[in-house]
Amino acid sequence: MFNPIFAIIVAIAIIVALSIFFYFVPFFLWLSAKVSGVRISLIQLFLMRIRNVPPSIIVPSLIEAHKAGLDNISRDKLEAHYMTGGHVQRVVHALVSASKANIDLSFEKATAIDLAGRDVFEAVQTSVNPKVIDTPPVAAVAKNGIQLIVKARVTVRANIHQLVGGAGEDTILARVGEGIVSSIGASPSHEDVLEKPDSISKLVLRKGLDAGTAYEILSIDIADIDVGKNIGATLQIDQANADKNIAQAKAEERRAMAVAQEQEMIALAQQARAEVIQAEAEVPKALAQALRDGNMGFMDFYRLENLKGDTAMRENFSKLGKDDIKDILK
Repeated sequence: MFNPIFAIIVAIAIIVALSIFFYFVPFFLWLSAKVSGVRISLIQLFLMRIRNVPPSIIVPSLIEAHKAGLDNISRDKLEAHYMTGGHVQRVVHALVSASKANIDLSFEKATAIDLAGRDVFEAVQTSVNPKVIDTPPVAAVAKNGIQLIVKARVTVRANIHQLVGGAGEDTILARVGEGIVSSIGASPSHEDVLEKPDSISKLVLRKGLDAGTAYEILSIDIADIDVGKNIGATLQIDQANADKNIAQAKAEERRAMAVAQEQEMIALAQQARAEVIQAEAEVPKALAQALRDGNMGFMDFYRLENLKGDTAMRENFSKLGKDDIKDILK
């Protein structure tokens, strides 16, 4: 008697078994490789699964390399590169492109470039089709003090043999910027640079800025030149302001010293006046003591008082004006 539940269980078991089988033994990938002329067995595909190497990456890469005539690329090499963390498909793409462009690139060199962190496929494309790098605005000052702001376009081609260990685009841009600054700085006037902007690119190219880099500089074109500030005049103004501030500070210092000296002289004068007043206060005591001791007679004291009165009168007369004197004489 037919049992539908049993039939369903059997169907599910068959589906699960087929799914497991086709996962560990990718039959259709094997069939695709067989049709493309790539020799690989089902056991090798099964072992790839065991080694955690995806056949969906290795087999298409083998097919691509075989179709491009790169028969020296083996399955073991691709698996080894994958297990070391490389990009297998990117390497194969690069090798195929290099082969078509007659660029000398071995599998070992391509994998080394890939493991160094560079995009080997993009490097091959750049080697075939040079790319243009736009520099950021570079500000430089000519000898006459006028600032120029320059933008350049650098056409570079990848140097396959120096991709490992060679400097990148940032170094190229830094060197080009340095060359632009030195070229403008050596110009007597900014007008000379504006008249012949190609003199900048010629001078920069002669310096061999691509040495030790992963690129070869083909050309440097000046895209734009803008006139900036008059740096020389600005520096002179800043220097004049600085000199003025220094002079003001020194003048303020001298004024403060003069004020201090004046205050010191006033203090000394006040001290001297106090000493005089104190001395004058001692005179009556000394006269009294002289009269008591007999060192001075009454007539001497009388003559002294007359002398003081006469002196005071003379001082008062010296302070009178001409009109006051005429009034007195009337």
